Amino acid sequence: MHFSSKRLAEILGAFQRSRILVIGDLMLDEFLWGKVTRISPEAPVPVLDVQRRAAYPGGAANVARNLASLGAHAELAGVIGKDEPGKHLLQLLNDKSIGTGSIRATSLRPTTHKTRICAITRQLHDHLEIEDQQQIVRVDDESCAALDPESKKWLFDQLREEIQAHDAVIIEDYAKGLIDQELVTLVIGEAKKHGKIVAIDPNPNNPFDWSGGTVLKPNRREAFLAAGLPYAQDEESTLKAATRLQKKHAIRHLLITLGEAGMLLLEEGQKPYHTPTRAQDVFDVSGAGDTAIAAFTLALAARATGIEAAEIANYAAGVVVGKLGTATLSLEELRDMCTKGQGAYDP
Repeated sequence: MHFSSKRLAEILGAFQRSRILVIGDLMLDEFLWGKVTRISPEAPVPVLDVQRRAAYPGGAANVARNLASLGAHAELAGVIGKDEPGKHLLQLLNDKSIGTGSIRATSLRPTTHKTRICAITRQLHDHLEIEDQQQIVRVDDESCAALDPESKKWLFDQLREEIQAHDAVIIEDYAKGLIDQELVTLVIGEAKKHGKIVAIDPNPNNPFDWSGGTVLKPNRREAFLAAGLPYAQDEESTLKAATRLQKKHAIRHLLITLGEAGMLLLEEGQKPYHTPTRAQDVFDVSGAGDTAIAAFTLALAARATGIEAAEIANYAAGVVVGKLGTATLSLEELRDMCTKGQGAYDP
C-alpha cells in the first residue's frame, strides 16, 4: 500500500503525543570490543585486548528505548536487582527520558545482565579497510525465578494506576520470571476496562492465554511453536499457523515477523496482508523485533489501520537491521525510509 504524504504526516505527527507503557523483563546489554592478540597460556582460548565498551537498555527496556527514539513518552514497569547493573540501567533510561517510576529494585534477584564479548577484525575490500566483528562469547547473569509476593503485589498496584494513564500497553515476555498468567489477565482486563491497546510479544516457553489482547507479535518460529505445528517456511504452512494462532487467542491483529521475508498481518474479517522486507542492507537483526512491536503499537495508538501500522513497522525494522547491535531509529529516519520506499507521494 501507499500512504499519501498527508496521511503519513498525520500518523507520524501523533507519535509525540502518545504515551506507551511497556511491561516486561528488564535487562542491561553490555558489549566489549577488542582485538584478539594471542592464545592464552592458561587455556586454549583467545586473549582479547579490550578497546571499547558500551551498555544499552535490553529486553523490554529496549522496546521503551525504541519508543522514546520515535518521540513517544515511554514508561517501563518491571523489576531489577539492587546491584550495579540495575543502577546503570536506570541511569541509561533516565538519560533517554524513559519513565522508571514503575520499576522496583529488589535484593531477591539480580538485574538480568548480558555481556557480549566481540573480536574486531579489519580486512581490505575494494581497497578500503572494513571493520568487522565476531562475537566470541556471551555471559548471562540472571534469575528466571518467579517474582516474590511482595514485589508482585507492588507491581500489580502500579499497573492498575498506570494502564489507565497510557494510550497503549506492550507486554514483553523474555521468560525471566516476571510475566505469568495472573499478570497477563490483570493487564488485559484493566486495558479493556479503560479502552486501551494491548500489544504482546510472546515467548514460546510460556504458553499463556492471550485472549482479549489487541496485538500478538511472534516471529515465524514462535508462531509455529505456539500453534503446535511443525516448523516450516513456506507461505501455506505459515498462513495455517497464523490462522490457528489468531483463532486460539481471539486476537484483533496478529503480526508475524518473517525476517528477510517481511511481515504477515492477519486481522479479524480481513484478508491476510503480506508486506515484503524494506531493508536495503542487513548487518544485524538483533533488536528488530523490539523495533517492530514498538512501531506497530505506536502507529495503532496514532489511529493507523492495521495495514498502515504493519507497513510503518516494516519500514522501521528495515532501518535498524542496517545498523550494528540493538539499534534504534529516529522519527526522521523512519519518515525518510517511508518516503524513499514509496517513491512519489500524492499531495
